[in-house]
Amino acid sequence: MYGAIIGDMAGSRYEWTGSKTCTLPLLTDDCHVTDDSLATLAVAEALLETEGAWTSPTLTRALIRRLCRMGRRYPDVGWGARFYTWMTEDPTPYGSFGNGAAMRISPVGWVAESEDEVRRLAYAVTAISHDHPDALLAAEAVAMAIYLARHGCSPEDLRHRLTRDYYPELAKMHIETLHAEYGMDGDGRFMTCAGSVPEALIAALEADDFETAVKNAVSLGGDADTQAAIAGSVAEALFGIPPYLIDTALAHLEELSASLAALAERFADTYGV
Repeated sequence: MYGAIIGDMAGSRYEWTGSKTCTLPLLTDDCHVTDDSLATLAVAEALLETEGAWTSPTLTRALIRRLCRMGRRYPDVGWGARFYTWMTEDPTPYGSFGNGAAMRISPVGWVAESEDEVRRLAYAVTAISHDHPDALLAAEAVAMAIYLARHGCSPEDLRHRLTRDYYPELAKMHIETLHAEYGMDGDGRFMTCAGSVPEALIAALEADDFETAVKNAVSLGGDADTQAAIAGSVAEALFGIPPYLIDTALAHLEELSASLAALAERFADTYGV
């Protein structure tokens, strides 16, 4: 889960810029927490709160409460307009296929104890708002990638599984080509699950370490913070994270709220993240 938060922060200073570069260091004073980190933490908190009772109604109620509370407490962190309405006015599914479904899902990949549980929990977490088939597919793909990587699946084998079960286009997708051809488009496809999640997955799958995965995602020139959050969440399970990046991310969270940093640490301690 730290991988999603660090990716979000690393991409935050490049959001809406279309930048094709990512300067070092990965986290700087210009980075900040966005909706991607807070939604991820809300999912983590709901899973902690309902541990041992991850039945759909129980988890659904807890997650809606936690997301709505995040929205009320932190209204100015970049929430999408429709999702903010969901949090503040009408928390019912609205057919969304936005990539918010995939950026908040990483805690599921860490708590699930079987592939079937990944599928069940990914659906429960996602369908409360993003109930479009593209969103449900993307959330499951990212959560499954984390689960499989946790259990020793190599980047090569993971790419095969994701290609077979979720995104056939991954077979012919390469980060070098994406750097040259991919980016923000006038139709907003770069903010959809179908138009951003496969690319974020490639950013992780074609990296050799966590930092490269996040830089790959940021330098796609698309939805930088969200794609880096997705890539970072998978890369964490594949490669681990240098401790200094976790410490820096926790410091950024503490600047917003000590309780957010404490929540991240509690989830990591509980599930071995």
